[in-house]
Amino acid sequence: MGGTMDCTFCHLIRDDAARWVVRGPEASAFAPLDPLAPGHTLVVPTSHWADVFDTPPEVLAHTMALVQRLAGMMRTVLGAGGVNILNASGPGSEQSVPHLHFHVVPRWPDDGFSTWPAERSRQRVVGDPVSRLADAMAGTGKRA
Repeated sequence: MGGTMDCTFCHLIRDDAARWVVRGPEASAFAPLDPLAPGHTLVVPTSHWADVFDTPPEVLAHTMALVQRLAGMMRTVLGAGGVNILNASGPGSEQSVPHLHFHVVPRWPDDGFSTWPAERSRQRVVGDPVSRLADAMAGTGKRA
């Protein structure tokens, strides 16, 4: 899938308008305008895919391989103790740009913030959600 004219990230890729960490044919990484931590980076597929639902598995694999490589560099180059990898996909997820992206946020002990949700969802579903998912993944469940 090619880039879209109105996609912010496709514009950055097309016009070379970002502060790039790495650019590749399958996946690229750049610094956000308002980083949560020193070295916070966004990793995107270089081609346009809206979210995790419509991205082909091979494109997702290349993108996640870059996430993993970048996370390792954050640990060795920046001395991070770990990373948070954040993604929002689809309506209702708080996805801000409709181009698949992963925030890779380096973390250090006592760095003064949390990226972990503090609240719990109020959504309820019929039946046991874990059993329903397990049955569907095994191919034995009824499709909703």
